[in-house]
Amino acid sequence: MRSLLALISCASILGASILGASSACAETRVFIISNQADGYGVDQCLAKGEKCGAQVARSYCQSRDFAQASSYRRVDPDEITGSVPKSGANCSHGHCDEYVAITCQR
Repeated sequence: MRSLLALISCASILGASILGASSACAETRVFIISNQADGYGVDQCLAKGEKCGAQVARSYCQSRDFAQASSYRRVDPDEITGSVPKSGANCSHGHCDEYVAITCQR
């Protein structure tokens, strides 16, 4: 029922058909960011998907004009298309950056 009301509300706001409006209201984007240690432990909150990372993920989304973060998690470098450094010559002191995926919604 709640999703139906949101869909109807979205359609009336946009002045479009319900089917056309549902995709416009549910815009999502996944941002892949480097998860560097900051000394506060925020990096681990994001990477482990813990509650303490929720505010950081939401703030990240809001800074990019999205309303909320629907999820956040650690991303293995192998999941990312394009080359990112893996352990070896491109990593400082044998440590490579970890990456986090934050899914934002409008």
